[in-house]
Amino acid sequence: MTRAVERVTGAPPDRPPPPTRRRRADAWPLVLPALLPVALFSVYPLVQGMYLGFTDARAGRGVVTRFTGFDNFARLLSDELFWSSFRIGIVWAVSVTVLQFVAGLGLALLLDAPLRLRWLARTLALVPWAMPPVIIAIMWRLLLNPNHGALPGGVNWLGEFSTALPAVIVIGVWAGMPQTTITLLAGLQTIDRSLHEAAAVDGAGAWLRFRHVTLPGLRPVIIAITTLDLIWNLNSFALVYVLTAGGPGGQTMLPMLFAYNAAFRYGEFGYASAMGDVLVVLVVGFLLFYLRGQLRSAS
Repeated sequence: MTRAVERVTGAPPDRPPPPTRRRRADAWPLVLPALLPVALFSVYPLVQGMYLGFTDARAGRGVVTRFTGFDNFARLLSDELFWSSFRIGIVWAVSVTVLQFVAGLGLALLLDAPLRLRWLARTLALVPWAMPPVIIAIMWRLLLNPNHGALPGGVNWLGEFSTALPAVIVIGVWAGMPQTTITLLAGLQTIDRSLHEAAAVDGAGAWLRFRHVTLPGLRPVIIAITTLDLIWNLNSFALVYVLTAGGPGGQTMLPMLFAYNAAFRYGEFGYASAMGDVLVVLVVGFLLFYLRGQLRSAS
C-alpha cells in the first residue's frame, strides 16, 4: 500500500506519528485483562515448575523444600535411563516429524489436484484430527492386538522390543498427519497459478515445477510446520502412554513419560521438574529457530 501511494503521488506517504508515552500508558488498561489470565495460568506455573527443578521437592513434604542448586541436573547427567529416554525421544520426534511432512506433502499435493469428490477426500483426511489421542491409542491397541486384532500374523507389535517403537512412530504419524496436510494444502493454494503456467510454457516438467515453483513458495509454511511439529512431538505424552506406557522394557520411554514416572510413581517432583527444565531449554531453542525463519520470510 505504501509503495502504491509512492507510485501514484510521486511523494512518500504520510506516516502515522509514533505513539507517545501517554498513549502507551492509556493502552495498558485495555491489555491487562488479557495479560492477567496468561500470567496466572501460563507464566506462573511455568516459572514455579522450573524453580522446583532446583529443589529437593518430594511427595509428602508439602511446600517444605530445600534449594539444591544443580544437584538434580548433575543426577540427570549420570542417569542412564534419562539418556535412554532422551535418545528415544529424539528418534521419535525426528522420525514422526519427517514422515508426517513427507506423507502430508504428498497428500496435500493430491488433494490440491482437480479430482472428482475432492471435498470428500479432504473431509476424510481430517478424521484422525477430530479424534482425541487417547481414543486413537485405544483404537490402535485393539487393531494391533496379537490375539483378536485386525492384522493377520499374530505379531505383538506393541509388545515386542524390535517392533514397539516403529509401531508407535507409525501411529504417531497417522495421528498428526492431518494437521500437516491441511497446513501444506493452505500453503499450496497461496502460490500463484500463473507461475506454474509460465513454467509449463517454458517447457518445465512436473518435477522442475515442483522443485522451482512449489517448494520455494511453500518455504515459510515448511519452516513453520516442521518446527512446530518437532516441538509438539518432543512433548508427546498421552498417545504413547496409553499405547505402551513406555514399554516394553523402556523401548518407548519418551522424556515426558520419564518425567511423569519420576513425579507421580516415585514422588520425586524436583527431579522430574529438572527433566522438564531440560525440555523447556530445547523447546525454546526450536522456537528461536522458528522465529528466525519467520523474520527472514517476512523480510
